[in-house]
Amino acid sequence: MLIRGARAGDVAAIAALHAASWRTAYAGMMPDEFLDGDLPADRLAVWRERCAAAVPPGLFMAEDGGELLGFGYATATPDGRVLLDNLHAAPGRTRAGIGTRLLGTVFDWAAAAHPDRGVYLEVLQANTPAIAFYERHGGIRTDTRTAHFEQGFDLPEFEYSWPAGFRLH
Repeated sequence: MLIRGARAGDVAAIAALHAASWRTAYAGMMPDEFLDGDLPADRLAVWRERCAAAVPPGLFMAEDGGELLGFGYATATPDGRVLLDNLHAAPGRTRAGIGTRLLGTVFDWAAAAHPDRGVYLEVLQANTPAIAFYERHGGIRTDTRTAHFEQGFDLPEFEYSWPAGFRLH
């Protein structure tokens, strides 16, 4: 498995994997009409916007033989932290070490690019497999709140955090 920085030509594949991951991981959590709708176009619009000027430096891909296995995306935020906004393995490829490798890459990138900033993420409270994954990898629950989706629904979420310079061992 190769972990590399994303390139402009990767946007469509990232968006497709993102949509497929949401449909699998969030079934029963997010409204069916949203997940069953034109989610691929929705995610493609998001990734085209994020990568319009240039591919963000915190966007990483896991691949094997040219097949996209997963991706992770982190970005510095105005509050002085780094947000791990996306961490997805392809459906059917979870529990294969992809998420761990991507998470480690994001932590390494954050420690090098933003050494004084901690990393945090937001995870739906109903996403117990992801919560268990983050806790196994040192995440500490630091907040509880409601996620407001622009598509018109709200879901309870947790925030998990890691200190500045955190590395996976």
